[in-house]
Amino acid sequence: MSMELIRHATSKEDIYLKVSKGHFATGHSHINYYIDVTEQKFCLSEARKVAQELVREYKVSAVIDTILCLDGTEIIAACMASEMTKSGLMNINQNREMYVLTPERTVGSQLIFRENTAPMIADKNVLILMASVSTGYTAKAAVQTIAYYGGRTVGIASIFATVDEVVGQPVRSLFNPNDLPGYQTHDAVDCPWCRAGVRLDALVNSFGYSKL
Repeated sequence: MSMELIRHATSKEDIYLKVSKGHFATGHSHINYYIDVTEQKFCLSEARKVAQELVREYKVSAVIDTILCLDGTEIIAACMASEMTKSGLMNINQNREMYVLTPERTVGSQLIFRENTAPMIADKNVLILMASVSTGYTAKAAVQTIAYYGGRTVGIASIFATVDEVVGQPVRSLFNPNDLPGYQTHDAVDCPWCRAGVRLDALVNSFGYSKL
C-alpha cells in the first residue's frame, strides 16, 4: 500500500514537492517528512525545470568539468550540463567539454571509480549533485572520494538540503526546511518520536520508501 503523498506548492514557480508527514528512518537519521522527488529525477520536463534553477549560480561563478551524480540525479545533471555549456555572455562554461558521471558503490557503500572513469575526476573541477543533503554523511564521502582520485570539489547542489555547507563546501539547494512547516530531523539514537513510542511509518532512501 502506498503512503499518501501531498503535492506541496513552493516558492519556486512551476516546481513542487510531493511530501508525506509521519515518522521515517533514513540511513543516518529519523525525519518527520518524506520528500518524494521521483518526478524531478526521472521526468525530463521536471528535471529540466530543476536544472534551470540550480545552474543559475554555477553558470557565472564556477568552472566545472564534471558533475558527479548521486541519488539517481543523472537526468538533472545532463540538463544542467546542457545549460551550462551553451554559448552566452554570462556562461563561463560555454562550449566546454563536461562529463556527467555516477560513481560505483562497493558492498560497504564506499564510492569508487574504475580506470576508465577515474580520468573524469583526476585534476577536474567537480560539482556534486544530490537529491537531498540532510546529515551530510554522503556528501562528505563524495568530497573525500573526489580528493582521493585527484579531483577538486567546487560545490554541492541538491533539490532539498538542511545544511548550508559540508566539510567547507557550500551546499546550494532549491528547497530547505523553511519550505516545509515543522520539518524536523534527529539522530536515530536520539529520536523523540521513538522515545515516545511512535512507530516508524517507513524506511526511506534515495530510491523511495518501504512501509513498515
